[in-house]
Amino acid sequence: MRATCLVFLALSLLALGSPRDTRSARRAPVGPTVELDYGTFNGRENQDSGIISFLGVRFADAPTGNLRWKAPVTPPSTHLGTVDATKFGNSCIQATSSRVPSGASEDCLFGNVYIPSGTSQDDKLPILVWFHGGGFQSGSTHDISPALLMNSSATPMIFVSFEYRLGALGFLGGSQIHADGALNAGLLDQRAALQWLQRYIGQFGGDKSKVTIWGQSAGAGSTMFHLIANRGDNQGLFRAAMGDSPSLNFMPTFDEDYDEGIFTQYAGLAGCGDKGADTLKCLRAAPIATLASASSRLLAARSSTLFVFAPFVDKSFISERPVEAFKAGHFAKVPVLFGSNSDEGAGWSASLRNPSANTSMPNATEDTVFNFINGQYATATRASINKGFELYPLDSFNGSFSLQGQQMYGEARYICTAAMITGSASQAISGVAYQYHYDNPHLGSTHSSELQAIFGPSADASEDDLDLFQAMREYYTSFVATGTPSSTSGPTWEKVSSADGSSRIFLHPAGVKMEELGDLSNRCDFWHGLSNELQT
Repeated sequence: MRATCLVFLALSLLALGSPRDTRSARRAPVGPTVELDYGTFNGRENQDSGIISFLGVRFADAPTGNLRWKAPVTPPSTHLGTVDATKFGNSCIQATSSRVPSGASEDCLFGNVYIPSGTSQDDKLPILVWFHGGGFQSGSTHDISPALLMNSSATPMIFVSFEYRLGALGFLGGSQIHADGALNAGLLDQRAALQWLQRYIGQFGGDKSKVTIWGQSAGAGSTMFHLIANRGDNQGLFRAAMGDSPSLNFMPTFDEDYDEGIFTQYAGLAGCGDKGADTLKCLRAAPIATLASASSRLLAARSSTLFVFAPFVDKSFISERPVEAFKAGHFAKVPVLFGSNSDEGAGWSASLRNPSANTSMPNATEDTVFNFINGQYATATRASINKGFELYPLDSFNGSFSLQGQQMYGEARYICTAAMITGSASQAISGVAYQYHYDNPHLGSTHSSELQAIFGPSADASEDDLDLFQAMREYYTSFVATGTPSSTSGPTWEKVSSADGSSRIFLHPAGVKMEELGDLSNRCDFWHGLSNELQT
């Protein structure tokens, strides 16, 4: 009888599968080597952080020679063999560089993939994609480490970052490029990177249906543009979008005088000014050092403008400006989380070389403030900005034109943009939107100040700062995992419920709470009411 029972038990275990059998059925961890159909990438595992990184993973062909100002070719068309993926690839050349520095190149379409150690392809982890900031003219993926963020997440996640063409190489407009090239090439690089993810992230243990795109400043502007690209068709490339200080830049159409003028000026500085219909052919044949020099000299010549090169209306990928697109509902209907800092506009004007547009000068006047705004939005009229002065009375800023100008610019470009995106998204059917307001009197609340909460606090951070930062990382990562931001220590982050972006969460080291926009809503209405004039 005992023998019969043992035989029955053994047969039952074979039929059901033992715990050991179940574990063995799960695929082995990805490990530090991943084989794709165009190359084998050997990364590195960091035992201290518990993260495996694959750095400098080429996701498209080099956009050089005849591929300058063309759409990216992805996946790479040549088999790469075995690749050392333990160090960053080239960063893209910054528009401000007068030469091509070491570590930078126009051959720069590389990505970086960070996965938790022990990840299996069966895990199908959510993915957070980072697009760096820098005004579409500078920046790279090399400046941040995702370890703190990843290790703050209650749900394991994958972090990915991508380079994209900057400055003239990524955002030069004009009819010649439209006729024989690709406009907004830098945004197309990002789109190609998201397509690359759909094809390959499963081999790193990610779930291609769980992609959240994110960025700061121009990176947040990028996520905004992907929301409105193709009139809101995101092609299934992401399920949610986040943005820290989304940038609402001046956006003429590619063939208007402004962008045609930049094309002509750039070509002249690059030695191609007399080539007529062959100007673009000349630019594609020019040495990259010549193009870098031309870019930096063009920026120097436009001394009242912070960011000359930026996305524009190309009548194809970006067919509408952001304000009109969000008002019309032409955006991807996915959960969004966007926000801004209290002092977004601080310091920008002081960097301008033209004293008549630099509000930090001791002899600054109302004219200086107008020149500052006009330098960023070239079609702004004095009559409209005079109405703006009524909403930003000088006596509210202790008679400081510098403070007045910074508040006007900070709200017009960043703060009201976060309100617009989240407010519009909240009104969509089943719309899910969250907005934040970061304010830190101790460490500062200027543009990009919040990033230390995500990627690593300064040595000056207090216990209250660190507690706030922990809550912020929990909010962000839970949104990536579930679509709802939550924190074990912070209050419930309520959804935006109004078209103006109210309410939003107030992130402050003395306490986190929900708040309404109040008078800010009226000022945002003013700026967005000027969208046709400002071309935003």
